[in-house]
Amino acid sequence: MTEREDLLVGEFPILPKQERAQQKRNALLASGRILFIEKGYEQTTAKEIAAHAGVATGTFYRYFSDKRQLLMSLLEDKIDELLPPEPNWTAGNPELLLASLLEAHMKRLNGMGLHRVLPELLHKDSELAEVLGEARKKIHLRILTGLKRAYDSGLTWRDLDLDKVAWSIMVLAESGNTKIGQHCKKEDFMELAKVICRIVFPPDVLKKFLIENEE
Repeated sequence: MTEREDLLVGEFPILPKQERAQQKRNALLASGRILFIEKGYEQTTAKEIAAHAGVATGTFYRYFSDKRQLLMSLLEDKIDELLPPEPNWTAGNPELLLASLLEAHMKRLNGMGLHRVLPELLHKDSELAEVLGEARKKIHLRILTGLKRAYDSGLTWRDLDLDKVAWSIMVLAESGNTKIGQHCKKEDFMELAKVICRIVFPPDVLKKFLIENEE
């Protein structure tokens, strides 16, 4: 956990050492995750989380200062997992590789579920928005670095503004995942990957990748 993420979570009232206490804390975390996803952050209370976990409300405050700290505990070390993956444009057929990355990312998001809570929270939690923004910059840099490698190899359109294309890829991947949602199909990710790859590569390069992949 980075120093910035540590500031997000803050100091816990207590960190349990005994197994029974750890089980109670874990039950609160699990219940918080379920209720945040089902009801939304604002509509969920500490009292409801405690009741769902089968403990008293006072037990909630024994382990967490408030529901925000519980949510940040669920998110710690997972910020990068909420963001689009960075593709390797030169490792094979980029459409197939990107579609596979997008599908795996969507499955990871759906497994966590907490990405549905973020839009509700970001506009009112400036610290979380700042941490997420910094994480997005890191992902953007990784995508940009990969694009530069592909550009230097002569694979991309020669007139691309690589920096803007990197941001565009992130936006397309994020909005595409939102549109695809939980009921995702492989062909949905393939269509999204094709759109992104057509921004990056000329038709002859994509055709070459396809032929090489079939051989």
